[in-house]
Amino acid sequence: MFVDQFQGEPFGGMDGSDDDNESMEIESPGSESQTVDTDTDSDSMSSDGSSEQNDWEPPLIAVAKHARSPLPELLFPEGFFDEPLQLPKPSVPSTISRNLHVREPHIVRYPDPRAGAPIQSQGGIDLKAGSNCWAPFGSQIEWEIARWAKLPIDGVCERLGLSYQNANQLNAIIDNQLPQMCPKFERREVVVQGQAYEVYFRDILECVKSLFGDAEFAEYLKFAPERHYEDAQCQWWWSTQEKLDTHAGPGRTVIPILISSDKTQVTLFRNKMAYPVYMTIGNIPKEIRRKLSRCAYLLVGYLPTTSLEHIKSPASRRRSLANLFHTCMRTILEPLEVAGATGVVLASGDGVKRHGHPIFAAYISDYPEQIVVTCCISGDCPQCTIPRQCVGENTEPHPLCHLRSVLEVLQSVDEGAAAFIKTCRKARIKPVFDPFWVHLPYSNVFTAITPDILHQLYQGVFKHMKNWVIEAYGAHEIDARCRRLPPNHNISVFMKGISTLQCVSGVEHARISSFLLGLIADTPLPNGMSSIRLVRCLRGLIDFLYLSQYPVHSTTTLGLLSDALDRFHANKAIFIDLEIRSDFHIPKIHFLNHYVDDIRYAGTLDNFNTEYTERLHIDLAKDAYRATNKKDELSQMTIWLERKEKIMKHASYIEWVNSGRHPPLRSHWIPPGMNLTRTLKMPKHPSVYTVKVADVIEHYGATFFKAALARFVVQLRQPSLSGARLDDAASGLFLGVSQVSAYHRIKYIHQDMFTGISSTADSIHVQPSRKGKHGNTHPGRFDTALIRVSDSESLNINRGKATSLIHIQGVPVRIVFTLSEQASEVLFRDVPTQDRPCYLAYIEWFTPFTMQDPNLGLYKISRSNVEGGRLASVVDIKRILRSVHLLPRFGNVANRQWTSSSVLEDCTSFFVNSDSDHHMYQFFASNS
Repeated sequence: MFVDQFQGEPFGGMDGSDDDNESMEIESPGSESQTVDTDTDSDSMSSDGSSEQNDWEPPLIAVAKHARSPLPELLFPEGFFDEPLQLPKPSVPSTISRNLHVREPHIVRYPDPRAGAPIQSQGGIDLKAGSNCWAPFGSQIEWEIARWAKLPIDGVCERLGLSYQNANQLNAIIDNQLPQMCPKFERREVVVQGQAYEVYFRDILECVKSLFGDAEFAEYLKFAPERHYEDAQCQWWWSTQEKLDTHAGPGRTVIPILISSDKTQVTLFRNKMAYPVYMTIGNIPKEIRRKLSRCAYLLVGYLPTTSLEHIKSPASRRRSLANLFHTCMRTILEPLEVAGATGVVLASGDGVKRHGHPIFAAYISDYPEQIVVTCCISGDCPQCTIPRQCVGENTEPHPLCHLRSVLEVLQSVDEGAAAFIKTCRKARIKPVFDPFWVHLPYSNVFTAITPDILHQLYQGVFKHMKNWVIEAYGAHEIDARCRRLPPNHNISVFMKGISTLQCVSGVEHARISSFLLGLIADTPLPNGMSSIRLVRCLRGLIDFLYLSQYPVHSTTTLGLLSDALDRFHANKAIFIDLEIRSDFHIPKIHFLNHYVDDIRYAGTLDNFNTEYTERLHIDLAKDAYRATNKKDELSQMTIWLERKEKIMKHASYIEWVNSGRHPPLRSHWIPPGMNLTRTLKMPKHPSVYTVKVADVIEHYGATFFKAALARFVVQLRQPSLSGARLDDAASGLFLGVSQVSAYHRIKYIHQDMFTGISSTADSIHVQPSRKGKHGNTHPGRFDTALIRVSDSESLNINRGKATSLIHIQGVPVRIVFTLSEQASEVLFRDVPTQDRPCYLAYIEWFTPFTMQDPNLGLYKISRSNVEGGRLASVVDIKRILRSVHLLPRFGNVANRQWTSSSVLEDCTSFFVNSDSDHHMYQFFASNS
């Protein structure tokens, strides 16, 4: 067992003095203990409002005794400490349109072919014929029972007769005979002022080798940097590769290390916490990393969750917590110091060896964690040097924090506590002894801090915006409008409103963002003030939300991202005029200014979203805790996780063997953003086999069903007819159709290119009212859809490549049906078999997309009526592209007679919700 200790200073000052003039015992490397009186720091304020004076904690005794000498110059080669690259802000046209779409990126590969090259030719893995793939288990049934005991599986309990008789014998097989694919956990104690705290961690270098050598990722790994244009580029990997080529020699492979940490509560009561630390490597593409089923993230440690309650001084406690965090993180990341500088030999899953350099590249976390990681003062920016009084107020660029200057400040610890504290106070950093990133080669912690969609945007800026909008318009009116939104596959209808929601998750904030603008569209503020600035401010923020999540960026999209942020800042003063805010000194608002440069430097933001790592809490923290007896839980959690990982790895191995596949060969990479294909999926059987035409009219509301079907048949049989001649031919056609088969739901399926798993990407409900089990009536639902009205050009909404909205219209779908085989044969006898429609839909028309509100960015549409009712048609279902959500135009006050189920019938004028989901936003953005 390893024990690290650091002796905290006295709880208060000497002779009962307070924390403003406290004495501290400091044991510096190579010196005797000394007592120093320190001054207060009246300028530094912590997040809880108390003074951050004397923000210092004595070093760990273990570190003081074994102080590390500076690593070779190779770690920080000449020029590394130059000011970080200040990328120029993309030029934005004077008039910004939302005309963009995701295209296939142009790929530029690193010019030196030796980057990421194998050390030598090696063969792949060879599985001996006839070997027992279930080993160390004797048979398949033994393996299934073992897997069932650790991972729930159905249908294996009835066949027993096992070689192990109890859980202890099973665990012994798992522990001793299954291969250890991931390193085991180690335990170390850190003593803080007489109390010991545990940190459990893995050898991070072995974790890197495990991920790099996993056969599941072999065909996808990237070994050399590439620039994926339209024409934004990731500078970090490219520039790091160039530094390696210069100082370590060509032929090296960069292994970007991505770290994430966050506390999480593992119990509903008693506030029991866990503090997991996760890691992954950037060589695994982001599309695979963010899939939890691929296990591309590894748990590398549990940090202590203590609040150090035994330290009575709040300032001393905060300093001790900061030093405790960095001590534990330094223990975890220390193997990267030499390995990143000199390199190690790593074998990928196909057996090929390369000379890799694991380099700390990104720290994915929320703002409080970013402050702790960078040793900044709470309220400041963890990336740049903007004054605190300017945070959140403007978009003027400020220099990034200079790593070399910060390291020089931290080296002043040898001059004594007073000088150290004074120097750190001037530099506005916390006086932490030996932060974990000081000796990490080719790394800059200030550029490693990444934007976070979940906490900064949805749980940060948008959460504030939602509350401001509710306060501006009144909670009662906002909630009334929420309850009257029509349903849609991509929309959540909050029937109790949004003002009373408690503990709102990031997913819920994302859903609210899809319709919040529609709630206040063209509605004046209650006090008579114009709402234009508020609408523009919200429109700018929503544009920023969606644009920042694009999987591929270009100069155009980054320009639009900057423009959206400028619109937000230019109009946010409306909330000051409404006396809702007095200032905008919110660090998360300020950090939005860094998004464009961070995208250009580190890549698109779906690489760094904490949404992916927070989902890991369930599997790697909460479930692990529930499997313990709640005593000495960390040791039990680590053992439980090790066994679970062994079972999962062995399951993957058995699946690979039984599939007959050999180790994967290198395949070409699928560009990001291209995994968007959707296909129409109809049910195998109709929802109702027989619906009489009279019931189609009465229950489905298809008033002109016969006339519309006759017109469709005539037009299909005689395409040259139009106008009055078409009407005459249709009126004289005898249909001979008395019943149809109805479908109440159609789906659009998305198939993942990496896993082959299909999921429902979109659906359209077409269902009349019906009686429930208890005699209650469920209202009907007739969704609206986008339909292709012209064949003049090829349109593909699912890939965002339509070139004009004039060929698209929004329509309510009243019924989706098929004709009997006999009726089809008669009606379509003159139509070639391949052109005969199978599924038809009766739709009602809205006006075309011609009027776009300049402030809202939304199109206005209304019903198209004819004498005696609504304009309607029968169309081939292949013309229906996807569902579309409509936002009612509520006016000054929402009509209280409207309901969510009836608003599409009661309201006559709508806005087309282009913000309902990412695909819809990209489609309208590329066609506006």
